[in-house]
Amino acid sequence: MKRKPQSTIRDKLPAAAALAGLVLVWQGVSSLGLVPAFMLPSPVMVVRAFISDFGLLMSNSVTTLKEAFLGLLIGVGLGFVFAVAMDAFPIVRRAFYPLLVITQTIPTVAIAPLLVLWFGYETMPKVVLIVITTFFPLTVGLTDGFREADPDAISLLRSMGAGRAKIFRYIKLPSAIPQFFSGLRIAAAYSVVGAVIAEWLGGFSGLGVYMTRVRSAYAFDKMFAVIILISAISLLLMGLIGLAERVLTPWRRARQERS
Repeated sequence: MKRKPQSTIRDKLPAAAALAGLVLVWQGVSSLGLVPAFMLPSPVMVVRAFISDFGLLMSNSVTTLKEAFLGLLIGVGLGFVFAVAMDAFPIVRRAFYPLLVITQTIPTVAIAPLLVLWFGYETMPKVVLIVITTFFPLTVGLTDGFREADPDAISLLRSMGAGRAKIFRYIKLPSAIPQFFSGLRIAAAYSVVGAVIAEWLGGFSGLGVYMTRVRSAYAFDKMFAVIILISAISLLLMGLIGLAERVLTPWRRARQERS
């Protein structure tokens, strides 16, 4: 049974109402002077700052998005290769999976200065940091998806003489698609945040560089504007990935509409 548009809108109303309420409270606190404006600029001030610096924000966004897309693309490729290797060879999984987990215990802000020291202030350290932050969710998601493949379907294909390549293509890869897109949504958000963090510590353009400049000038209305922009970009990327998932997996969409 198809979900009606009214039900979809009704499902999203609570979140929209909560967000509107938060903005109203924020505006009220600022208008009443409960917090000084230089510490907590009002939403109106943030919107004005966004409009006044729109050109700068957009030009710096281009740099950050280029770094994010390049790092995410490399992270997806490496994650897929490692996931396939760990699924095909258990010894590879036992050797490298613990190392993957360890990499997530190291704070990103601790790695970024080293990357800047090793690779300079150009694009390379940003891309490397993004690859590090996006590699883990993609690899783990794909690995878990491969392992959750239907064993009965695998046994059926083996009884029909199918080799490992055909089992991977027709059983394991389709079963891992939902986990892949889940990991990709997380990685997309991480890619933007990772690029901004790397730009904090060195660079010539990008939203992270813009943030350090307005922070040094104590222009906190512009700081809030760029924070909101970064969040909006991350949400937009996650939404686009969700749309791509719906287009590329029509069988899952049909199953959800029947439920």
